[in-house]
Amino acid sequence: MARPIKETPILFGEDARRFVERMNQVRRETPEERERRLANFELAMKMLDLGERTKKKSV
Repeated sequence: MARPIKETPILFGEDARRFVERMNQVRRETPEERERRLANFELAMKMLDLGERTKKKSV
């Protein structure tokens, strides 16, 4: 059987302030980083598609 999922902790005080501050910071990426990220995404999607097609053939 699966284990029950624990409740998500709630942040208070300084931890909450740091979390909100970090979430509000915009992350910039260079064109090279963007290209690499998109290439990795495309590769992952191809791998997923190949795995799904292989699974369907073997069933």
